[in-house]
Amino acid sequence: MSTEQAEGRGRLASHVAWNAAGRGLPLLLALALTPALVALMGIERWGLFTLALAMVGVFGVFDLGVGQALTRTIAERIGAGRGEEAPGLVGAALACLVGISALAAALAWAGIPLLVERGLRVPPALHTEAVAAMRILVVAAPLVVVNAALWGVLAAYQRFRAMNLVNMPVSAFYYIGPVLTLLVWDSLVGVMLALVACRLAMTIAYWIMMVRALPGPVFADLRLRRVVPLLKLGGWMTFAGLLTQALTYADRFLIGALVSLTAVAFYATPLDLVMRAWILPVAVAQALLPAMARAYLSQPGETADLLRRGALAIAALVLPACLVLAGAAWLLLKLWLGVEFADGGALVLRVLAVGVFFSCVAFAPAALLDAIGRPDATARFALAQAVVFLPLTALALWLGGGIALAAGIWALRCAVDCAGKLVIAGRLFPAAGDAGRVLALPLAAGGIGTAAVALAGHMGAAWPTAARGALALAGFAAFALRSLSAEERRRLLHLLRHPRAALRPGAA
Repeated sequence: MSTEQAEGRGRLASHVAWNAAGRGLPLLLALALTPALVALMGIERWGLFTLALAMVGVFGVFDLGVGQALTRTIAERIGAGRGEEAPGLVGAALACLVGISALAAALAWAGIPLLVERGLRVPPALHTEAVAAMRILVVAAPLVVVNAALWGVLAAYQRFRAMNLVNMPVSAFYYIGPVLTLLVWDSLVGVMLALVACRLAMTIAYWIMMVRALPGPVFADLRLRRVVPLLKLGGWMTFAGLLTQALTYADRFLIGALVSLTAVAFYATPLDLVMRAWILPVAVAQALLPAMARAYLSQPGETADLLRRGALAIAALVLPACLVLAGAAWLLLKLWLGVEFADGGALVLRVLAVGVFFSCVAFAPAALLDAIGRPDATARFALAQAVVFLPLTALALWLGGGIALAAGIWALRCAVDCAGKLVIAGRLFPAAGDAGRVLALPLAAGGIGTAAVALAGHMGAAWPTAARGALALAGFAAFALRSLSAEERRRLLHLLRHPRAALRPGAA
């Protein structure tokens, strides 16, 4: 086995574990501290705070997909033995992004007074504080864009452990900082200063790690024309991502227009719940992209193996949660939001649980398409889905099909999306064709099993529901194990016996 193969096989689990921890632990802390922040700020200032965060989040668009494009391009150069080209690419990308994001931030700075006074219903007593606070947070907008690019560079060098060791404490302080600030300074201005400090700390830490990773100085040979291919590739990645988001969330707007706002609540709340599962496939896809981009030119078989193992890893991680959501939907919604939401949204949640299983697995072939430089194929396929499934959903709602049928169409689209991306990946990268065929049985077992559990749960039979869940897990496990080599089974058994080993860089 070559060094590159050993790296691809030996570190995937470690990278996934660190990415999941880096995203999951701050999320748990955010959920825990949200009540304290609301109590300290009050409802009106909390509303302003969330709007300000959303505004800065929008600035992520000005990354233009360059962060992901850097991951793919630099990893490809490293795999082809041309790693010395990386500093020039990074320097051109950063110079371009800083200029664009700084201009956008300046325009936002100038427009904030108008937004506060006329665009938002901010009480007059809060006008001055709101303008000052939002302007301070706008300063962090270029940092958001730069951090995305720096993450992309470090991901190409697969420094996930180091990045997440930085990300976890800094992200934690992103929520702890405002609480501590409000205890001594009851002002949104102090809260925003704390958030900007967090962004800046992350930028400095990422920059230090990047300088150590690159084989040369970043701005020694600055040629802005080098960023053009990155912008083209990143543009397709951004377009594909936006289309995917539109397909994911468009149903609620159709329901609002054709049914009622009450129906929107009963549909959107379960949808938001199942989408929390995306944290796991994102963690896997972030690890897959650079590994695939390094290997696909010289080691197509190893790249196909990464697709197979990545898809199986995602399916194994999300299937238990999907089965729980499908089988215990009514109970979960009752405990979370009460009987009214449970009665109105349980069936929707059961159906969406089937779809989100396939939605999560689709991240693996999407990562391969990005790695081989074909995000345009992902975007075109997403556009084709929009042309077919959005009118179909609208027609179903117009004919009185209800939100459960809309959820069924959403789940069907997710299954088509997953299968279609596997087929497209096999056509554009022939080595992946066998991987797609091997994945068919375990993925079908997982999807059909989740649907069977959802049906039993809807009928209110507790023991048949649990039995079907156990059979679904057993069926998936049997087919998944058959798709692994003897060596892969041995490493999997080792990880099951010693789960903490996944956090070590040499994990299987």
